[in-house]
Amino acid sequence: MGKVVCGISISLDGYSAGLDQTEERPFGDDGSGGTGERMHAWMFETPEENPEEIAQMTAAKAFIMGRNMFGPVRGEWDREWNGWWGPNPPYHAPVFVLTHHAREPQPMEGGTTYTFVTDGIESALAQAREAAGDGEIAVMGGATTVNQFLAAGLIDELRLHITPFTMGAGTRLFEGVGQLNLEQVSVRAATGVTHVVYRVLR
Repeated sequence: MGKVVCGISISLDGYSAGLDQTEERPFGDDGSGGTGERMHAWMFETPEENPEEIAQMTAAKAFIMGRNMFGPVRGEWDREWNGWWGPNPPYHAPVFVLTHHAREPQPMEGGTTYTFVTDGIESALAQAREAAGDGEIAVMGGATTVNQFLAAGLIDELRLHITPFTMGAGTRLFEGVGQLNLEQVSVRAATGVTHVVYRVLR
C-alpha cells in the first residue's frame, strides 16, 4: 500500500492562502497583489533550483483535493468549471475532489479524471487507494482539507515548502489539528523557500 503524502507551500507563519479569495485572486490577499506570486515563486521563478520538489507535486498515482482548491464555484454546480489548470491538468491520474454537491466524473486530457466525492475524506481516500494501487496518494490541499486528513491520522509524510514572509491571516495549516509528532526526514534551502519533509509518527 502506497504512502499518503502532502506537499504544500506555506508562509512563515503557516498560511497557505490569505483572506478574500476570489476567482481573480485564488490565493487571496498575500500582500503581493493577491495571486500567490510570493508563495509559489520557487516553482515558477527558480524551477531550476527545485526540480525534485516540483516533480514530486505530480508524481503520485492518485490525488485528493478540496473543492476550494479545485475552483471558486460554491454551492451547487451552477456553471461549468473543470479546475484552474485548463483542458490538460498536470496530474495525469485520478483526482478525487471533496464536495457537498454531487457531480458526474469529469474526464480531461492527459489521463486526469476528476471524481467528485460527497461522503467524506475516508471515502475519498478509499477510492484513491483503489485507483493508486501500490503508488503514492497525494493530498493536495488546500490547508483545510490537509488539516482534516492530519487530524484523522491519515497522512504519512508532510512536505512543507516554507516561504520567507508572514501573511498574518487566512487559511492556516495545522489549524484545529491538535498535537502531532513529526520526525524530520530532510531539509533543503533554495532561493525564496525552505523545503522540509516530515514523517508523521503514529
